[in-house]
Amino acid sequence: MADEQGAQGDIDFRGSEADFPQVGVISQYVKDLSFENPSAPAVFQWQGQPQIDVQFNIGAQKVGEELHEVALKIEVTAKSEEGTAFAVDCLYAGLFAIRNLPEDQLQPFLLAEAPRILFPFARRVVADAVRDGGFPPLMLEPIDFTGIYLQQRAQANDVAQGEIAGNA
Repeated sequence: MADEQGAQGDIDFRGSEADFPQVGVISQYVKDLSFENPSAPAVFQWQGQPQIDVQFNIGAQKVGEELHEVALKIEVTAKSEEGTAFAVDCLYAGLFAIRNLPEDQLQPFLLAEAPRILFPFARRVVADAVRDGGFPPLMLEPIDFTGIYLQQRAQANDVAQGEIAGNA
């Protein structure tokens, strides 16, 4: 009898494997990379640590029937009292094959999970560019892409609710 009904909490996987959501990384690549050292060679004689400013942005676009490109843009500027030590702009992207993913899960994947997958590789590219520019490698802190996505979604919902309340 237990064999017929299964244990409580069992998931019923009926259908073929091709019906299940599938996601795969096809490729990862540097789309654009720029390193500027505008104050060389004087910068190498400056004393003290520069202030590091890190900005990032995420973009996603459908590029084929089941293909999406997710691009992670990282901009880093190091400045001190003497001037700009260096600036790095990196656009690192990944091509993702996505099949049978429910529509309500597509945006969270593209804007939270895919950047999480790409970030360690983009981080290495930035660190190498800074090191190759004559500075100690810059190891960016991990980014909580899921937390940022959820925060932005909550803010968008608050704005939408405010607009609805304002029109009522």
